[in-house]
Parts: sequence; C-alpha cells; structure tokens
Amino acid sequence: MPAFIFKRIVQALLVLVVVVSATFLMVRLAPGSPFGAERKLDPAVEQRLNAHYHLDGTIPEQLLCYWRNLLQGNLGESLKYKNRTVVEILAQALPKSALVGSCALVLALGVGIVAGSLAAVYHNGPLDRAAMLLALSGICLPPFLLAPLAILVFGIYFQCFPVAGWGSLDHLVLPALCLAAPYAAYCSRLMRSSMLDVLDQDYIRTARAKGVGESTVVFRHALKSAILPLVSFTGPLAANILTGSMVIEDVFKIPGLGPFFVNSVLTRDVFLLGGTVIVYFTVLITLNTCVDILYTVLDKRIKLL
Repeated sequence: MPAFIFKRIVQALLVLVVVVSATFLMVRLAPGSPFGAERKLDPAVEQRLNAHYHLDGTIPEQLLCYWRNLLQGNLGESLKYKNRTVVEILAQALPKSALVGSCALVLALGVGIVAGSLAAVYHNGPLDRAAMLLALSGICLPPFLLAPLAILVFGIYFQCFPVAGWGSLDHLVLPALCLAAPYAAYCSRLMRSSMLDVLDQDYIRTARAKGVGESTVVFRHALKSAILPLVSFTGPLAANILTGSMVIEDVFKIPGLGPFFVNSVLTRDVFLLGGTVIVYFTVLITLNTCVDILYTVLDKRIKLL
C-alpha cells in the first residue's frame, strides 16, 4: 500500500507539471495582452505592468519564473482582481465549491444506490419502470437546463428556496439538487445493472434455498458485491461534479471556484487560471487514489500495482 501511494504521488506530480506548464503556455501564446481585455492601455503603462508581473521576458523565461514562484508557494497575484493574491482568492472560493460538490456527491450516490437497488429487486415491476423513467429524465436534463427550471418552479412560482446568492443552507438546496440529478440517474442505472448480475449468482440462489430472508440476501450478501462498480465510478463522478459545478455556481451566483475559473479564462488571468487548475487537478488525483484504495478494502481479491 505505501509503495502504491508513493507511486501515485510521483505520477501525479509529473502530470501536474505537464498540465500547469501547458496551461501557462497556451494562455501566454494566445494573441493579445492580458491587460487589454477591458480597455486599450498606453504602451508604456502596459510595459510597466508586464515588468511588474514578470511577463516581459521570453516565454521560456516566463515559464521558469512562474515555476520558481510556485515551488516557493507563491501562486502570484491576480491580473483581474487587483491587490488580491491567487492564494487569497482560492482560500475564499474553494470551501464554497467543496460544500456544493460534497452535498451533490452524497445526494447522487445515496439516491443512485437506493433507486438502483430497488429497481433491481423489483425487476420489471412498476417500481423498476418508475425508477428507470426518472433516471432517463435525469440523464436527458443536464444541469444547465435543470437549473433555470428549478429556479422558475421552486424559486419564483412556489418561492420555497432563494433563486441565487450564498449565506444560508437554503441557498445550498437548489444548486446541490440540480448538480446531483443527472449523476444520480447514472448511478441508479449502474447500480441496477450490477445488482441484477449479483442477484443472479449461484451463492445468492444458495442463500435463498437455505431459507435466508430476502432483506438479508439483498443487504448482507448482494449489496456489498453490487456496489463495487459504483465505487470505481466514484472518482470520475466526483471529478465531473466538481468541474460541472462551474455552470451551477454561475447560474446561482455562488462565489465559488467556477466563476473565478471562467473569468480567468476570459480575461487571460494566467496566475489565477494556473491556481484553479492546480486545485482541480489535485482534488481529482486525490479522489481517484482514495477510490482505488477503497476498492481494495471492499474486495480483498484486488491487488494494487
């Protein structure tokens, strides 16, 4: 296990170097200046700004300077949000994105496991058809379409929840539900398929032949094996929810990482863009490693390489 974790950390660091360097180079090699997005500046002023942010050298020199600062823990200053460092912005925005993403992930997994298991147990029954119809509806409605509908119905018509903003638990309900809905649909379909396979295994039929109760067969014997494919899907699922939250945060005006990431791309804020890429990538690698370890804990036959 320690060797596997060390190997994954080394691989993650190598990929991180490539991803961050490629992001920096793509932004710097794009036409135009990061300081001319809002209004045209005097050439002398733009030259002083380039010198202040160490963007006046050649591209390799700028990249080396950028990495030298990163290794010292300095992510730089934002080019758009004046007098604010990237670390300050990330420290304020990351907890909000993490809270929305965590709630959506728990909802997606919880609803997916319950709905998929019930659909498999009552295979071809009304409950199975209803669950799969809801799952199909969830897949056909991506978050950027579901969010305006939820605002219209629950925010404006019924006035159950606030339509935008941040500051209370009520502000969290609609964003988490809209973000979780399509992923809950995918999880329920995956769980149903896996549970059907497990319920058809010989050891399940043997347990039933011995007179074991159906609830014991499902919860004690089948669920542990059926949930393994869903566990392996949790890593990519968490990554999709985290990156998908950009649209949700923008629609519901949540001051998370999403709006800062989008603005950093539009305004070519290379330092803020690099910081958000590092955060997203680190979260993605960490979650995938945790999922690999959890997979071996649930199934002792699997060995980490």
